[in-house]
Amino acid sequence: MSITGSDTNALLRSIPAMEDLLNAPWAAPFTGPLGRETVKKIIAEALDEIRREISGGVPAGEPADCSPIDELVISRATTLLRLKSSSTLKPVVNATGVVIHTNLGRAPLAAEALAAVNAIAGTYSTLEYDPAKGGRGGRNAHVEWSLCRMTGAEAALVVNNNAAAVLLALSATATGREVIVSAGELVEIGDSFRIPEILSFSGAKMTAVGCTNSTRIKDYCGAITEDTAVLLKVHPSNYRIEGFVKSTSREELAELAAERGLVFMEDLGSGLLGPLGVSFAKNEHSVRECLLGGSNIVTFSGDKLLGGPQIGVIAGSKKLIDKMKAHQLLRALRVDKMTLAAFDATLRLYLSGRQNTIPVIGMIELDKSVLLEGARRLCRMLKRIAADLDAGDFDILVVETEDAIGGGSFPTDLLSGFGVGIRSNSFTAETLAAGLRAAPIPVIPAIHEDRVILHVRTLLKGDEKLIASAFSSAITAATLSREAD
Repeated sequence: MSITGSDTNALLRSIPAMEDLLNAPWAAPFTGPLGRETVKKIIAEALDEIRREISGGVPAGEPADCSPIDELVISRATTLLRLKSSSTLKPVVNATGVVIHTNLGRAPLAAEALAAVNAIAGTYSTLEYDPAKGGRGGRNAHVEWSLCRMTGAEAALVVNNNAAAVLLALSATATGREVIVSAGELVEIGDSFRIPEILSFSGAKMTAVGCTNSTRIKDYCGAITEDTAVLLKVHPSNYRIEGFVKSTSREELAELAAERGLVFMEDLGSGLLGPLGVSFAKNEHSVRECLLGGSNIVTFSGDKLLGGPQIGVIAGSKKLIDKMKAHQLLRALRVDKMTLAAFDATLRLYLSGRQNTIPVIGMIELDKSVLLEGARRLCRMLKRIAADLDAGDFDILVVETEDAIGGGSFPTDLLSGFGVGIRSNSFTAETLAAGLRAAPIPVIPAIHEDRVILHVRTLLKGDEKLIASAFSSAITAATLSREAD
């Protein structure tokens, strides 16, 4: 179907007036959350889109040749209003089996951390005020003591993430000078953190030594010049090199740095503060072990294995930390009051020996028997829902899973677990997964061999009820869609 000139004019004239649309019953529910003027602007966006389509010769309607123009306007406007009337940042159910899932916000906070944020967020606080002195204080003081206790560091400093920690540390110690790093440690994390680019941005000059799979102490020795300031060791994060591999130990690098008067800095990344109850964790060094091994400065994240909020920590030599505290870049990287409150509360759980109440730690250390019990319970619940909806073609069963810690930690090591597998003869796994994601609180599952998998390791308290509601809605929506087709 095409639109002639007379059709275009007639369709454009038939678009309802803005005042009529604003006063229509369907627009009223959006006025409270958004305000009348905002609703007006959003409706105007929808009208502009429709006018462009009509003027461009695109048939107006959904489908084009059977929907009156007023129905099209209502459909477009309400769709846009619904989209804008609620935040796009919302809770989700993580049923992927990836504990530290970067796309899903990494570490969920412990109850104590949530309470600390709530206590501070809605009031004035001692963020940069010292009641004893009756004057200005420092925001870093709220967490430095706990960090030093947990890591054995002389001093510590926090910024807004680990990339910022690396940037500040290099800017304070190596601007205009050389930093030597192994070629096998020039990592990229995600799509934005790349060691060469961070080095360049800090003003330091990078010297890569050795090969991708082999870097020896003599490689570092041969590269040191009068311009060298830092020997940098970088955690491999989300990759592993296997086979013929040779890397230089931190003890060797620490000794060389001390002999040559250089700074030995280590980007640990993971933020491990203590032992983890999984067999392969022995390959991951804690912050304390890095400092005991001779690292002058260690940088790490707060929202990975540490299990707290997004934050970057620099721990180590007081002399070097003091330089960073005086650096002009610090103000641009500083941490807000809510993050500090959550981080302080998380650290205090470690200090009191209650780190297993931190969700990330608890999930990693969950016993298989607990996971199996949870999978069986969820399986029974979903089977009842399918039966109540007369959806008899669903195959729902308990399955064994391979879960992951995530967050760039232990990329080749998996956690054995359990979940619920769902398969239908009527719907593809992607159709069902899309229905689960469409819930008011989206449920994010995994898909394996055309089966939706709900991993129970990463479920939080109350998530089973949310999954049940989403599953019921997904079946209903998919059934209606199939019948309409």
